[in-house]
Amino acid sequence: MVSNDQRRRQLAREKFLRQQQRRETARRKTRTRTAAIAAGVVVVVAIGASAWATDGFKGDSKDNAADTPPSATPTSKAPDPCDKPAKGKVAKLSWKKEPAMSIDKSATYTMDLKTTCGDMPISMDASKAPHTVNAFNFLVGEGYFEHTKCHRLTTSGIYVLQCGDPKGDGTGGPGFTLPDENLKDKRLKGNVYPAGTVAMANQYNPQTKQGKHTGGSQFFLVFQDSQLPPYYTPFGTLSKDGMKVLTKIAKAGESTGQGDGAPNATVVINKATIKKS
Repeated sequence: MVSNDQRRRQLAREKFLRQQQRRETARRKTRTRTAAIAAGVVVVVAIGASAWATDGFKGDSKDNAADTPPSATPTSKAPDPCDKPAKGKVAKLSWKKEPAMSIDKSATYTMDLKTTCGDMPISMDASKAPHTVNAFNFLVGEGYFEHTKCHRLTTSGIYVLQCGDPKGDGTGGPGFTLPDENLKDKRLKGNVYPAGTVAMANQYNPQTKQGKHTGGSQFFLVFQDSQLPPYYTPFGTLSKDGMKVLTKIAKAGESTGQGDGAPNATVVINKATIKKS
């Protein structure tokens, strides 16, 4: 006959084994989730570089389902530090061709994104990226960015806020595409896009070497030094005040809790202006 003490010890062992099994299952799920984040969000070094470049900044594409953040229930959500958007709707604008060159290629331009979170002035050197600066000068003049939301915040591996999509889901664009420019910028030392850099999203896939010269209107702002292969046109630098706004947005986090999703902050470009500096 089994004594009460033996029975208690047996039950305790069984309970311990069940706990161990549950913990191991949880660890496996965590490893799987971490691997998925590493593949999709990517710490872009060595082997990881091509993975992020393949899937990370796919902009201006109707087939860009991979750009949609994975759905998950966040464990917590930081308070929204931004104001409500101004009244108005995103204009439905599209063009078949890149706009004709109309800027001074030797000049510097300042584009000011007046957002719900604060003003974000961006200095753009037309001599380094004339096609990109000219396109933004055109798009701003047409009111293209007004009422558009910044749809993606990445806080793991790389540290960027992505904006410029009229659809707000990573698939929108102006209809035309732009050539890649300024990819040998001296600031990109060691394939690092330094904090404050503003660069273009595109469809380039380094594995197939397809998708060059596919920038449109989507761009990203770097809030912390980020290691990325030099495939994305760096065309602007955020001002100190703009960096403060970007940092505030980043601190609010993103919606999935996994390092890549819609920003918790309501980041909407109420109005954009541009002028020759």
